[in-house]
Amino acid sequence: MTVKSETDASRLPLTEANIATLIDVFYDRVRVHPDLGPVFNAAVHDWPEHKALLTSFWSSVALKTQTYRGNPMRQHFNKGVRLEHFAQWLALWRQTTDELLEPEAATELQHYAERIGHSLKYGLGLTGTHGGRDLGLPVVGQ
Repeated sequence: MTVKSETDASRLPLTEANIATLIDVFYDRVRVHPDLGPVFNAAVHDWPEHKALLTSFWSSVALKTQTYRGNPMRQHFNKGVRLEHFAQWLALWRQTTDELLEPEAATELQHYAERIGHSLKYGLGLTGTHGGRDLGLPVVGQ
């Protein structure tokens, strides 16, 4: 049996309405972040529309609503996104999901964000390791 603490009792379950609340709070924080803010504020011209699109995206990812239509990779291409932005974005995402959502829901969205972030970094060529990992094998010819 899982016992919820008083803190857990005030946290939100994973619903589309609560994802909208999460997106609203999270991107308000992104907008004023010293490193992320300039990148996002330059790229997003209509914040209410962008937040609605991201609510649709995260609802499609987490709740399988299939309401999102778009190409996240294309949206991030040539926007001034750097490798260090991913760690900053993810840290802020973790903080916000931990504050607002029930622990299981927060963990689920954090895992999705980590996987999506890895794919975006790879697709944008920002992995720092050319998309691979060190397997400890010698490279022939070196």
